[in-house]
Amino acid sequence: MVLSKISSESDVSIHSTFASRYVRTSLPRFEMPDNSIPKEAAYQIINDELMLDGNPRLNLASFVTTWMEPECDKLMMAAINKNYVDMDEYPVTTELQNRCVNMIARLFNAPLEEEETAIGVGTVGSSEAIMLAGLAFKRNWQNKRKAEGKPYDKPNIVTGANVQVCWEKFANYFEVELKEVKLREGYYVMDPVQAVEMVDENTICVAAILGSTLNGEFEDVKLLNDLLIEKNKLTGWDTPIHVDAASGGFIAPFLYPELEWDFRLPLVKSINVSGHKYGLVYAGIGWVIWRTKQYLPEELIFHINYLGADQPTFTLNFSKGSSQVIAQYYQLIRLGYEGYRNVMENCRENAIVLREGLEKTGRFNIVSKDEGVPLVAFSLKDNSIHNEFEVSESLRRFGWIVPAYTMPADAQHITVLRVVIREDFSRTLAERLVLDIVKVLHELDTLPARLSAKMEEAGENLMIKSGKKTELEVQKEVTDFWKKFVLARKAAVC
Repeated sequence: MVLSKISSESDVSIHSTFASRYVRTSLPRFEMPDNSIPKEAAYQIINDELMLDGNPRLNLASFVTTWMEPECDKLMMAAINKNYVDMDEYPVTTELQNRCVNMIARLFNAPLEEEETAIGVGTVGSSEAIMLAGLAFKRNWQNKRKAEGKPYDKPNIVTGANVQVCWEKFANYFEVELKEVKLREGYYVMDPVQAVEMVDENTICVAAILGSTLNGEFEDVKLLNDLLIEKNKLTGWDTPIHVDAASGGFIAPFLYPELEWDFRLPLVKSINVSGHKYGLVYAGIGWVIWRTKQYLPEELIFHINYLGADQPTFTLNFSKGSSQVIAQYYQLIRLGYEGYRNVMENCRENAIVLREGLEKTGRFNIVSKDEGVPLVAFSLKDNSIHNEFEVSESLRRFGWIVPAYTMPADAQHITVLRVVIREDFSRTLAERLVLDIVKVLHELDTLPARLSAKMEEAGENLMIKSGKKTELEVQKEVTDFWKKFVLARKAAVC
């Protein structure tokens, strides 16, 4: 008996995706479709749309790792179906996480004996790590205030205005007042003197940034520690320090080993670091380390037994993948101290090449510092005709994603461009970027009416001839206009 069937339009063994009906209809955007489609068609259509995304390797706005070795990619794919939280089922993954915590704690000079276990946890990123560290500080402060019979309903935290948005989230979500030290032109990190002046009896900690997002600069944690020790002696308080080393934690130990910023300073009680930045792992892994167990309140640790055994957990997220934890361990043992130092030295040298190339143009002021995260932040010496936002927008034609942004208060009139030098950004790419920036400047110089035409079209009145506005006010209006213009060009379409 011969079995046969009539071919149909959905028979993918006969029709290729591009010869099928699936490329002639719009993909669902608001509701699930009624019918299934072949896996080949689903893959091809989604993959084609993703081609419109930017190239991660050319995304110079991001600190996040965009390249890893193929061997590590294999390990990550093999573990992609493991839920890290199930420690009883995946004990080896748990052991690898503990090894990472111990290695990182000792890298940060935690006061541990040779066989002593470090206190810390892997997180989805530094945002979660900061939330956990902040909660520990808040609970310790509350417990102490309660024991002393004092009010404990108005905690605050002192930071610089240059902190990443996750600190604002922490303060908002967990009802802690955020007291920010304002910036000033030429000084774009927290001033330790002003920070200590803002500390009061309700301050749960002072947060120092090792690698400012704005210009990569390291804040002076040593000076902050010394000033705070003196204030604590005078007041009888015990205000601690948290170091947000999201970007700089995997840089300072290798490039600046003598720099005191970590647990060598007595008031530093906890540190967070992003494994997915200069820890050289793909996005999705951060770490928070405590000086000793006494700084992590026991009541914040939950114990569960419904996954097969008693398991302690202190995270905001419950389920999460194991791949990034395994990848972090791979990098730590694969590269070792020597390998990390070589990577960071290469990043620093390529940052110098880029900085020197920009300086040779004679068109830019360099805002970043020599010591810090390997990045180059720079601004135009003359932005009266064309400004940083237009340079950023024009560079996208060459594939480069270079962010332009204004500084926080009280330096918001300063606009900068920033290029983050990651492991996969070579000297050749640095030299190519300089050439493309020169091209962009030349094109903008030959189109002097471009800015005026756009401003007139938008109905903006930015004429300087009136003499009614100062040069600073005019510059601020130009900056505000371009921020609106660029954001409008990038607006998401559903």
